[in-house]
Amino acid sequence: MTKNKIRVRFAPSPTGPLHMGGVRTALYNYLFAKKHNGDFILRIEDTDQNRFVPGAEEYIMESLRWCGILWNEGVGKEGPHAPYRQSERKHLYKKYAEKLIEEGHAYYAFDTSEELEAMRKQIEAEKGLAQYDARTRMEMNNSLTFTTEETRQYLESGHPYVVRFKMPGNEEVVLQDIVRGTVKVHSSQLDDKVLFKSDGMPTYHLANVVDDHLMEISHVIRGEEWLPSLPLHVLLYRKLGWENTMPEFAHLPLLLKPEGSGKLSKRDGDRLGFPVFPLLWNDPKTGEVASGYRESGYFADAFVNMLAFLGWNPGTDQEIFSMEELAEAFSLEKVGKSGSKFDPAKARWYNHQYLMRKSSKEIAELFDVLLREKGVHLSGEKTEKVVSLVKDRVNFVHEIWEQADFFFQAPQSYDEKTVKKKWKADTPEILQKVITVLENLDDFSVEPIDKALHDFMEKEEVGAGKLMIALRLSLVGAGKGPDLKEIMEFLGKEEVVARIEKAIETLKD
Repeated sequence: MTKNKIRVRFAPSPTGPLHMGGVRTALYNYLFAKKHNGDFILRIEDTDQNRFVPGAEEYIMESLRWCGILWNEGVGKEGPHAPYRQSERKHLYKKYAEKLIEEGHAYYAFDTSEELEAMRKQIEAEKGLAQYDARTRMEMNNSLTFTTEETRQYLESGHPYVVRFKMPGNEEVVLQDIVRGTVKVHSSQLDDKVLFKSDGMPTYHLANVVDDHLMEISHVIRGEEWLPSLPLHVLLYRKLGWENTMPEFAHLPLLLKPEGSGKLSKRDGDRLGFPVFPLLWNDPKTGEVASGYRESGYFADAFVNMLAFLGWNPGTDQEIFSMEELAEAFSLEKVGKSGSKFDPAKARWYNHQYLMRKSSKEIAELFDVLLREKGVHLSGEKTEKVVSLVKDRVNFVHEIWEQADFFFQAPQSYDEKTVKKKWKADTPEILQKVITVLENLDDFSVEPIDKALHDFMEKEEVGAGKLMIALRLSLVGAGKGPDLKEIMEFLGKEEVVARIEKAIETLKD
């Protein structure tokens, strides 16, 4: 393997929906590959058959596609290292497990769950570290304590077994992590991890090292939860004779709760009302439904931009980046060591920025879907006009209805506080006179309306506050909305007059 070509992988397990932290890991791998004209590989690590969830693999792939994180090699896009599902590669792993056993770096272990539990209890009673390691392995049922003949008999009889790594008793593992700096661990602190399970499947530890080697991965960029496994993985590279072609490692910081302490979880999203998954997830086992960023109204590019800044910073004041700009600016050296606190308000801010950058025509096309669901059918031009008037007030397309429903339906009620404060005894009389003025307008557009109202206030000596709020209340039902003349032009003379008359009638008492 040559290190000239940058090759990275995202290797999720199909055990449920893809957490936004997983999407960020995929994004950083993708950006790193894109920046260096490298390959981004999608590999599905489905060795844990007990935790496999139907539909999870498809969910992962759809999530990445929605985000624009597209792999150029991997599941669904076969390449020179196919297959890319570990369950379809299991014939490969046993060979390497056996190689480690033959060379004295691993061994068969035949201990039952009861025997393992007894060992743990005994060590805990002695206040020691309860793990299968150099101190305890020689007291257990394995090929190190059995004769060659006993081991052969156990294997031939079909007795369940696992293959464990024989952790060296006195070896120091020192490695430079791109994000963490120097990582130093002594092997005496580590246990004999299982590499191959009794169900004939490898564990993550063996499978990911073998696959990364065979797929010529140059950099392993993954979450910090894998940092404790790093010394074992380095030792596996050494014992398999691959140390010279071992990838470089970068362990990314955790995404933290909005309060800043602890890993961000679905419970935090449920508690505070924000998604933690890219897409809506319907759990096939429990029937539980979890919200997604896409279905909550987020734009994919806003979601990606927000995620990029959770752990990485370009070192400039720029906050809005296209995917191409992110790839150009991205570097692992600018990824922080400490966890990154998720801020739901900042996520909404990003969506607002992207909404404002889209044309009113683009937003109108999205909003039109919602209008049709509500039985409202407008021309594209009219919908675009509404969008242009209110889009600066919203973070999401679906919020436009809340800000603009009065464009499509007359008020059914009137804001009590505004009525109490601004609707005076002489308001109906003033509005009745305004109706006459408006009915006499031949051109019912913004400028003529503005001039007519201005002239009326001057002639009748009515203050702008008094007239305009009463008009807004009549047309909108509350003290909200964009420029009043724009609303009036949109509604048209007949509808404006009808709404004023209805307000006079409804609020006369």
